[in-house]
Amino acid sequence: MTVRAKICGIRSEDDLRIALAAGADAIGLISGITHFSEDALDAEHAEALSRLVPPFVTRVLVTHLEDAAAIVNLADRIGVDAIQVHGLVAIDTVREVRKTAGGRKIIKAVHVTGPEATDAARQAAADCDAVLLDSRTADRLGGTGRTHDWSVSAAIVTALHELGCPVILAGGLAPDNVADAIARVRPFAVDVNSGVETATGAKQSEACAAFVAAAHRMPGAFAPRVLRP
Repeated sequence: MTVRAKICGIRSEDDLRIALAAGADAIGLISGITHFSEDALDAEHAEALSRLVPPFVTRVLVTHLEDAAAIVNLADRIGVDAIQVHGLVAIDTVREVRKTAGGRKIIKAVHVTGPEATDAARQAAADCDAVLLDSRTADRLGGTGRTHDWSVSAAIVTALHELGCPVILAGGLAPDNVADAIARVRPFAVDVNSGVETATGAKQSEACAAFVAAAHRMPGAFAPRVLRP
């Protein structure tokens, strides 16, 4: 199984066209934010883009919202296949989202700020379908353009493999470092946003294509035993 690639922060039809042409396995629509993101969309705009995504490409809502009902209502409004809970939410909230999400896959973001992220990832794994490892700053929960300590991420991959939970690696990835990141961390999938953008924040076609191609050339370390209930 090769490593899957998600291109996040899709905010226009041009961005979407570029991500699809690059062969992305998934695209991310950012909506419902509490921290700064240049790529945030209102629900109406996100819904319009979601309708343009063809079959077999996963549409992911990326949200900072902290109320389970609000998260699921937004996912329903936009029309997505998976929900990435990227805010600073309690595990009880993630559990409630998963219970009420109508069978959508739930991804919980864990910010790798130190070794303590391993325990946070273990705790999250029981109540989601995948854990996403990202970097953060004081004012941003993602899209930082910064890598984090990949040795911690690699330890999390090992710990969660034992639990049957796949790991998605994000944070400062770009076409020129994604292969090294995959070799060192061995995630199920990788996620990129600012690392494939122009100076104006639009997705760049050559960068997106290079990123996806690099990911797809790498063998994935995680093969789900059975997709978990």
